[in-house]
Amino acid sequence: MKTKDFKLILLLITLGGMHLFAQELSVEQMNFLTPNWSGERFEDGRPKVGEDILNRMKNVTIEEAWGVLRNEGYHNQFESGWQPLHENVPIVGRALTVQYMPNRPDLAGQIEKKGLANGAIGNTNSWPIDRLVEGDVYVADGFGKIVDGTLIGDNLGNAIYAKSKNGVVFNASSRDMEGLSEIKGFNAFVRGWHPSFLTEVMLLSINYPIRIGAATVMPGDIVLAKKEGVIFIPAHLAEKVVVTSEIVRLRDLFGITRLKEGKYTPGQIDNQWTEAIEKDFSQWLQNHIDELPVPKEQIQELLKKRTW
Repeated sequence: MKTKDFKLILLLITLGGMHLFAQELSVEQMNFLTPNWSGERFEDGRPKVGEDILNRMKNVTIEEAWGVLRNEGYHNQFESGWQPLHENVPIVGRALTVQYMPNRPDLAGQIEKKGLANGAIGNTNSWPIDRLVEGDVYVADGFGKIVDGTLIGDNLGNAIYAKSKNGVVFNASSRDMEGLSEIKGFNAFVRGWHPSFLTEVMLLSINYPIRIGAATVMPGDIVLAKKEGVIFIPAHLAEKVVVTSEIVRLRDLFGITRLKEGKYTPGQIDNQWTEAIEKDFSQWLQNHIDELPVPKEQIQELLKKRTW
């Protein structure tokens, strides 16, 4: 076991017991591990980023989100190398995290025994689905297993979409690509596709910190999955990512518009803007506030903060 993994386990035990058989963080543990989030939370303690931010996040590019996180010191939130069900159907939502491991009968038996005693129903790979709520994204570390690592097929895919109205991100594989493709609005970012069934895999945890490739993912992180890959945005930075993206979008649109009109040269637009250009930008925002691709309320808020 790596030193950092051992330290995390010790931390969770210190926080009040690593509820191995319950397979999830307590509310106190969740609060402790997400201290920068001050907003609403789910009953299980997960940060609950608002619907408005989630809707606006759909227009954010991977590069914009990556830039904000990088500037905030978060260098390990992006992972590429996926085989998405649909390349052009983005996934945006709050992460419900799950960890699977290679099967070990004694450990798996105890987890299943305790889970069933606590009211869980069916096979363990269906337990996380029962926890989903609308807006969730089922994010699972299936240790990259492809053959016999298919976490869902079209039956579970339909159940997931019925609960979450969203998709999945699996560091593992899925089966029934044809059937899953028929679920309108559903998408899956997986490592591969295979016709085999899930075997020799056991559920270890639900809503614990997990690793997806090079990224660390916390329950409640905002998942932004697009053609380039998947980025996991800490809940407390979600609004900043959205607002920054909207400002960049507006400035780019203004710059392109003025270049087409011939009012400014490329050198003027590509360098730091002069006070005169900044004033022109503010006036342009006011003149076109009802037709710009950013909510009117957000543009009004931006204008309040501008000094030009």
